[in-house]
Amino acid sequence: MESETEKTAPQDHERLDRYLVRLGFAGSRRMAREMVESRVIRLNGAVPSKGSLVRPGDRVEVEEASDAVPLVPDSNVTLEILFQDAALIVVNKPGGIPCHPLRPGETGTVMNGVVAMFPNAANAGDNPREGGLVHRLDNGTSGALMVALTAESFAAMRAAIREGRIRRRYQALIGGWPGGEIGTEAGGEIEIKLPIAHHPRNRRRMMVARDESEAVRLGARPARTIVRPIERIGDFTLVDVLPRSGSRHQIRVHLASLGCPIAGDLLYGGPPLESLPDERFWLHLAELDFRSPASGHARVEAGLSRDLSDAIATCR
Repeated sequence: MESETEKTAPQDHERLDRYLVRLGFAGSRRMAREMVESRVIRLNGAVPSKGSLVRPGDRVEVEEASDAVPLVPDSNVTLEILFQDAALIVVNKPGGIPCHPLRPGETGTVMNGVVAMFPNAANAGDNPREGGLVHRLDNGTSGALMVALTAESFAAMRAAIREGRIRRRYQALIGGWPGGEIGTEAGGEIEIKLPIAHHPRNRRRMMVARDESEAVRLGARPARTIVRPIERIGDFTLVDVLPRSGSRHQIRVHLASLGCPIAGDLLYGGPPLESLPDERFWLHLAELDFRSPASGHARVEAGLSRDLSDAIATCR
């Protein structure tokens, strides 16, 4: 298997699991510990323990996972079903767990739980490890997640995503006040149209291109996000976010480009939120509006999970 060396300097005497999460190799400390136990991590050429520390100058290597990973049913994954018809389901994904497995035999992901209830979802898509997953949410994100139950509905809904026919409304808690300093009036709706590219020195991160020459050099893709401030809450702002394209980490990167990164999103410089678990940041897909091949128009809302509502209460 290929390996990758991450050269970004760790914080002094940083725990290995925290380092893997901060650099984006793992979506949670639980996943980071599983990676260590699976022996896919090397620290200075040796297999580390869960409690290993990373120091400046250390060499951390992460093996790439195989794409051909079968979905193992896992009935221990509890999922709230928000919508169901003959073509697809929408579940309310909890924050802090992955959408799909990366390694053979891995369980505990959303798709492991889905195929335990809907076995045909395992073969609906074109990637064995993702099954009928129509779109993805980052591990630290919660909310409405669509899964196709047939190959036909998978193709139809993927086309709808590409063509912008599925409306997605997120909510995010961000540091600062978009459109001005804390204490000023919000500037109303904000449109961000900065192209997004892979970070040249850290393949786990994305970045915006600030001008045309940088976009060409980095191979950036066009991206557009609408941000609508809802409420100021202490030093934070609750916003609605409507992505008009589908670049990786688009909302996280675009909000960070405003100087208002998402609370708890350490990968992009978000302010810490003590009430959130280490693997969690305050981003939630609150609503999907789409047309199902089986039952027509649907609008599905996903209620906030307890950790996000508690975090809001703490900030007040």
